[in-house]
Amino acid sequence: MPETIELEELTRGLGVSEEVATFAHAAAREVIFGKGELDVVGEKMRAHADRRVLLVTDPGIVEAGHATRARSALEDAGLEVVVFDQVHENPTTGDVDRCLAVLDGEAIDGIVGLGGGSSMDTAKGANFIYTNGGEMKDYWGVGKALKPMLPMVAIPTTAGTGSECQSFALIADRKTHQKMACGDKKVSAAVAILDPELTLTQPASVTAHTGIDAIAHAVETLVSKKRNAISIEYSKVAFALLNEGFEAVIADPTNLEARARVLAGAAYAGTAIENSMLGAAHSAANPLTAHYGVIHGDAVGVMLPHVIRLNSQNGEVGDLYLELGEPRLDERIEVLLERSGTMRDLRETGFEADKISVLAAEASGQWTAQFNPVELTVDDFEGLYREASGVTL
Repeated sequence: MPETIELEELTRGLGVSEEVATFAHAAAREVIFGKGELDVVGEKMRAHADRRVLLVTDPGIVEAGHATRARSALEDAGLEVVVFDQVHENPTTGDVDRCLAVLDGEAIDGIVGLGGGSSMDTAKGANFIYTNGGEMKDYWGVGKALKPMLPMVAIPTTAGTGSECQSFALIADRKTHQKMACGDKKVSAAVAILDPELTLTQPASVTAHTGIDAIAHAVETLVSKKRNAISIEYSKVAFALLNEGFEAVIADPTNLEARARVLAGAAYAGTAIENSMLGAAHSAANPLTAHYGVIHGDAVGVMLPHVIRLNSQNGEVGDLYLELGEPRLDERIEVLLERSGTMRDLRETGFEADKISVLAAEASGQWTAQFNPVELTVDDFEGLYREASGVTL
């Protein structure tokens, strides 16, 4: 393994400005990148909190030993630690409620989110309710929190959502399964710590699903209706790192430099989301998760090539896709899906053709649908689901 891995080395030759290379436009106010950087969590949290912090994580991270390391570093810095380690994938309002319940009325002055996007989103959700009261639905949208929030340190252990660089918490309603994007600059991490060593313990399936999700973030933010010069640069560097690094990680999961590329790429893609938005692949994915329990990375990945083909019918959008350096981007995504073993056909889910109209109606009503570069109707979403499942009229 290399002794050090620097962002400058990873981004060299990609034509990236210094501002973008150092995450100047990320929601997190400070981004730290490097092998072994988990150990600075105590020092960084102590700069923002001085008494008791809530550590939010999941059972897999506990088993891997990362939660113990983080807790020890926090305690060595003189902080008391309350632990919630029962985060579920695709967190709901129930996860947030259970997280807050471990405090039992005790005061905290900082939060650490350690894990995948689910842990970081749960930590953010808890921050909303702990500081501002009410329910998660009260913060659905942007800028609805009226009071300051607690400082947070975000530490991803997967290379996927890029939540550490975003000001949004994605929390599903426990009863309706409707995903609520709750955004507020006040919930952004004070510090994001990107330590590629932490991603070495991911199961192969998690590496695959989260990597495909990150690639989808890079692709969709590039062409979103909200794209701009800044977001486009982040999308491009994200895709360049992910396109090379992801395939290398699938071939050799112990390749730390490739892991570093994918982790950095996911964070750049997360920053692109913060400055742009997602599109139809994510809109079509959410109903698949709600109705069939499809893992998010699978759901996004299986829809992405079809969305690319549809969007490419618009010449301007097609030209933007070409800027990623792949002459047939849809085919490249299909290659990555195949090599990573992620879903390539909706029929793998037990997909029911008679549900297409329901799925399409829900997809068209998703928040991200409005940002797709090509305006899509319910009929368009029906067509996407048919193509992804081989169902013909």
